[in-house]
Formats: sequence, structure tokens, C-alpha cells
Amino acid sequence: LVVTPYYNKTNNEGMIRHFESIADSVTVPIIMYNVPSRTGCNITPEVVGKLAKHPNIIGIKEASGDMSYVMNISKYINETFALYSGNDDVIVPLLSVGGTGVVSVWANIMPKEVHDLVRLYLDGKTAESLAIQIKYLDLIAALFYEVNPIPVKAALNWMGWEVGSLRMPLGEMGAEAYQRLVLVLERFEEELR
Repeated sequence: LVVTPYYNKTNNEGMIRHFESIADSVTVPIIMYNVPSRTGCNITPEVVGKLAKHPNIIGIKEASGDMSYVMNISKYINETFALYSGNDDVIVPLLSVGGTGVVSVWANIMPKEVHDLVRLYLDGKTAESLAIQIKYLDLIAALFYEVNPIPVKAALNWMGWEVGSLRMPLGEMGAEAYQRLVLVLERFEEELR
């Protein structure tokens, strides 16, 4: 999973060179990670189209939350280039335009439900898949009350997994946000334990 360049925003040519340089330097396939809320830049559809042809770039994790953007890059999906949701709240919409699956935060606390949502959709049971997506929207939102991975780690500790504290530069979840998170977790407690 390879993110866009740090700090310096680049033009399309620089973005292409960034990903090609990494893809040409490693022996494992890479997935581009488009997450402009964290990096400050977006991989343009034109760049996705060019890089989708690279033999060592096998997909994109799309986490912009912009479904128009998703529609524009979906034309590049094929047997060698996959589209993965990077946002748990729009897995079904992304699957509906040819997505393959999700690289999920939510799956850390509910792996079966996330698996079932994707499997049902891919098996043509779209209404059942959508029902799962809608059922857990409040829980998914709670996992982002503060910057990821702070809430999901707090949720795992609350569930008894004892995953420990956060690494710098992340700080512990604020008391108010934590209480709000616990209220949501308690609504799904039976399914989480």
C-alpha cells in the first residue's frame, strides 16, 4: 500500500514518477492509496489511468469519499487492476461501480460482518449486503470520532483485546469522544463480544 508523496504536492508527471519508481524498485505488487484528507493531494483520474497499466501496480485503495471521483476511475478496473474502498461507510456504493473489496478500519472489530457484506454483494445479494452496511453506519462513524486509528484502538481495548497504547504522534482519545464511542459500542455489544 503506497501513499502519494509527503509534504510536497506534485503535478501529474511527478505523481506518475513517484509510483512508477516504487513499483519498479520492489518485487511485490503495490496498491496505490488515495487519501487526500491526510496527504493534501489527490491522484487524478488521468494518473490512475496511466498507472493502472503498470504491471506491478495492481489496484487503488480509494479513500477520498468522492463518489464522482470513484466513477471517473472505475473505467480503469480490469482483471489486473482492482478498486478497493478505503471508506467503510461507502463499501456498497463502491462495489456497485466495480470495486473488489475494502481495506477496512471497521473490520478490526467486526471482521465477519465486513467479510459478509462484501461476499454477499459479490454473490449478487445486494439487498442483504446493503442491509449490513446500513445497520452499522453509526458504529462506522463512531470509529472516526477522532483521527484513525485512535478510536478503533480504543474500541479494541474496550472489547478486551488489550492492544495497548498509541504510538507518537497520536494521543489518547479525549474523554468526551471516548464516552460517545462507548455508547455506540454498547449498542452492538452482543455482536462485538
